[in-house]
Amino acid sequence: MSSAYKGSAGRDESGFGEFFRYHGWLAPGIRLFRSIGFPAKAMWVAAVFMLPIAVLLAQLGLSTHEQVSTARSERVGIVYVRDLLDLVGAAQARRGAAIAKAGDLAGAQERVKAAWTRLEAREAQLGEAFGTADAFKALRDLHEALAATPRRADLDATFKAHSELIGAAFALLRKVDDGSGLALDPDRDTYHMMMMSTLRGPMQTENTAKLLALGAQVLQDGQVSQSQRDWLHEWAAVLGFLDEDVENSYTEGIASDPEVAKVFDMKGTDVASTAFNEAVQKDLLGGTLGANAAAFRTLGDEAVRRQGELNAQVMARLDEQLLARVERLQFRFAEDVVLAAFCVALAAYLMLAFYRVMKGGMEEVAGHLHEIAVGNLATHPKPWGRDEAAQLMLTLAEMQASLRRLVGAVRDGANGVQTASREIAAASVDLSQRTERSAASLQQTSASMEQIADTLKRSSTSVDTAASSVSQNAEVASRGGKAIAQVVATMSGISASSTKIGEIIGVIDGIAFQTNILALNAAVEAARAGEHGRGFAVVASEVRALAGRSATAAKEIKGLIGESIERVGSGSAVVANAGELIHAVVGNAERIAVLMREVDENTRSQNRSVGEVSTAVHDLDRTTQQNAALVEETAAASNALAAQAQKLSDEVANFRLE
Repeated sequence: MSSAYKGSAGRDESGFGEFFRYHGWLAPGIRLFRSIGFPAKAMWVAAVFMLPIAVLLAQLGLSTHEQVSTARSERVGIVYVRDLLDLVGAAQARRGAAIAKAGDLAGAQERVKAAWTRLEAREAQLGEAFGTADAFKALRDLHEALAATPRRADLDATFKAHSELIGAAFALLRKVDDGSGLALDPDRDTYHMMMMSTLRGPMQTENTAKLLALGAQVLQDGQVSQSQRDWLHEWAAVLGFLDEDVENSYTEGIASDPEVAKVFDMKGTDVASTAFNEAVQKDLLGGTLGANAAAFRTLGDEAVRRQGELNAQVMARLDEQLLARVERLQFRFAEDVVLAAFCVALAAYLMLAFYRVMKGGMEEVAGHLHEIAVGNLATHPKPWGRDEAAQLMLTLAEMQASLRRLVGAVRDGANGVQTASREIAAASVDLSQRTERSAASLQQTSASMEQIADTLKRSSTSVDTAASSVSQNAEVASRGGKAIAQVVATMSGISASSTKIGEIIGVIDGIAFQTNILALNAAVEAARAGEHGRGFAVVASEVRALAGRSATAAKEIKGLIGESIERVGSGSAVVANAGELIHAVVGNAERIAVLMREVDENTRSQNRSVGEVSTAVHDLDRTTQQNAALVEETAAASNALAAQAQKLSDEVANFRLE
């Protein structure tokens, strides 16, 4: 483990950095989705997608509402402007009557009063919304003054007073345009219609009306003052500018649509305006005044009438366009709402279909996984399409096939292991029993070898005693010639010794026979022990050979002892030949001594061999006991393996493959 890892492992995992450790900027979403189910995930995703749509729809609705409200406010402003322009028209007529000596001033006053009443009611209705209180108050003050005294001391003062009223009306008109939003109309065509019908057009008409009123009176009086001439020049100059501005607004607002332009008589208005402008230049601004005031008034009235009618027609077109804009905005918003609702419904439909597909696929996969968990591998997942759930079901089918093969192989292997473990256990039990029997036989052999060793020890002692007796016999025989008198006693001793030797030889013969038998048994046991008993078999064969030689020597000694006894028996009768017999006895005694030494050596060698055999038998017995313990452990392990194989077979049997 690196130190860096140790350091990170030692930090507080609840820190801000640890929160983003594994997934970075996706950590909040991943942690959220890990803690909720699939329906909640789908709801979160749908809500997040719906939120901007709802916000955009709300903004669109607010924007549409604002535009519709603005257009409606403009239409309301047009209503106010119509009433205001009606007052302007009545005021223009009253101005002309006031400066004309023969004009119908009383009728003009009534028309102004009626127009003012309508305008006053409109102000009470819309003045606060449009912010026209101050401008209307200024207009009202001028109106009340002229209503009381329509004529002033002279023509110029009267003309100026009435023109100031109309100027105040135009100031109020601009306030209405600003307050209602007409002055800020967003579309090019309606903006120019607004300019033509509420600002430049009425100003053009007012300028024409002023030239008409003052010019007609000047022509009628036949004289013009310098101030009047200045006014006429000023108005004529402004009229050209206004004509161009009106022409531009008409071109942009009306003439841009040829079908709409057919309804408007702009050409006739231009002809009338041009004719009046030429009359102004000719009759008023020339070197001398014209003499025909009636003709001038006719041209002026025609120009004012046509300009007023065109303005009213353009204003009606503006109102229609504003109404169409309201309807268009509402329809477009309705279209957007319907389209958004359709898209949302389609998205909801697709989300629901996605939810059903994913939920159905997950439930199908979960069902197959549950069947696998309870051990049923016989189901066959079948995908319904090519989506991720279908790919998962295909992978699940491949996993089921692999599990079926694996379970089948494990089941076969468990059965094989169970059978093999039973066979091993049975063989181990049989081998254990045989090993126990071999161990018992080896124990018996070991005991027999111990007995043989004891017997050989006793035989060695007896041989030593016999050798000592033979030496004494030789000494006695050598002294026999010195003491014939003691022959009888010596012969008696020899007879007794010979008898004892015969018994000893019989014992030696028996020991040799028993040794032969034991060696034979050892050879048989060595043959049974197999490879482990080969050395023991060699030792047994050597023991058997030594036993054979001991038996042969014992027989020879026994024969010699027999002859000695016979001779002793006849010794009493042939005392005369005692010397010769004594010499013979001495020779025999020497040979017996030699044989006894050989017997003693053979016995010692036999004793060593028996010790080696006994050691080998002990080793073989210990090895056999160890083998028996291993066999028992093998049997126990085989039984445990059989139990595990049975348990594995039982577990595998819980799986259903078909």
